[in-house]
Amino acid sequence: MGQKTHPYGFRLGFNKGWLSLWYSKGRTYADLFHTDIQIRKLIKEKYKHAGIASIEVKRISDTIRVQINTARPGIIIGKGGSGVQQIKKLLKDFTGMAAEKILVDVIEIKYPEIVAQLIAEGIAYQIERRISFRRAMRKAVDSSIRAGAIGIKIRVSGRLGGAEIARAEWYLVGKLPLQTLKADIDYGFTEAFTDYGQIGIKVWVYVSDKNKERFKRQEPELVRAHEHEGE
Repeated sequence: MGQKTHPYGFRLGFNKGWLSLWYSKGRTYADLFHTDIQIRKLIKEKYKHAGIASIEVKRISDTIRVQINTARPGIIIGKGGSGVQQIKKLLKDFTGMAAEKILVDVIEIKYPEIVAQLIAEGIAYQIERRISFRRAMRKAVDSSIRAGAIGIKIRVSGRLGGAEIARAEWYLVGKLPLQTLKADIDYGFTEAFTDYGQIGIKVWVYVSDKNKERFKRQEPELVRAHEHEGE
């Protein structure tokens, strides 16, 4: 199997959930799909430095619920919830829906050091401020491993350090099983815009093994059930 399978899409429905939760068909499906993309783009542009990892869009009947997963919820919520009201107004103007039909949830990410998208954006931020890409990569790897990641891989590509010829460099620390479905691999991608051009940053983080954790939790119950049958 090739190595270009998207880690998130590869595990979708197995141990990864959908970022858009609604049902439609035909032309309506395409319209709602592109609306979701634009909603994510609008929120990300408005709150660039809020550490937004992902935005989930859920539609039930004529109601839309937007869940923002962020490392800095205070920036988005604002003073007395003013930030949430601004997002509602933004979505109201864009979608044309009534304000009472738009719900916004802000969820805090407790461990941003092991969220791939936030790691990628952190490296991009440092590269744009002329910090050495190797230093930024090493710092991100060390932080991730200290936070409990089993393995992490970071790959940057482009005119690194202003070189004439574009190239790619990567770091890999720990384990990173790309083809193991039960391995919870988080993936993130972003670009750094420098004077020399765009630098692509890809991050893979092996967070945990979800199936193993689930089986461990079930084990004591299974043992008790067998003992009861034996009696």
